[in-house]
Amino acid sequence: MEEHKDAQYCFHNSSCGKASLSTSIYITLYILFSSISAVTVFLNVLVIISIYHFKQLHTPTNLLILSLAVTDFLVGLIAIPVLTVAVMESCWVFGKYFCVFFLFIGYLIISLSLGNLVLISIDRYVAVCYPLLYHTKITIPRIICWILITWCWCSIYNAAISNNSVTVQTGTKNLQACQTYSEEMDQ
Repeated sequence: MEEHKDAQYCFHNSSCGKASLSTSIYITLYILFSSISAVTVFLNVLVIISIYHFKQLHTPTNLLILSLAVTDFLVGLIAIPVLTVAVMESCWVFGKYFCVFFLFIGYLIISLSLGNLVLISIDRYVAVCYPLLYHTKITIPRIICWILITWCWCSIYNAAISNNSVTVQTGTKNLQACQTYSEEMDQ
């Protein structure tokens, strides 16, 4: 019983207990994850700027790599920082609406990464198996069209998934569907 009195909770109704990490581990993990996020953003910005700026890099394969770099940029900018806070704090503190937005972005990033990798694989398959026909089959307008189709399809599909799968769970200690305090604060 003594442990319950000394336990710290994220919210005053004791629905979600705070993580008990030492300050040095806590700070070290935040610095580590922040560094990973910053390096991910920085390196993908370099790829994006390089492909955008240099005309010699405007090839179908590099446009696919550009699309993948934009997706990975979103991972470093949005997914890593939010997941870091969610894992380190053990309670979802961003609220209900950001939960829905974050689930949509999370699903979108995963499906876009996979979609881009599939497009890159198809591009490489055609380049290796049909090298003489590659420049007639794989053109910049076709690649742009396929990239736009992939982004649109993933956005629509993931909007439907995140809309149907958001069940806000309060008081849980993992990020199943985002831990939220919105309903608890309304009561």
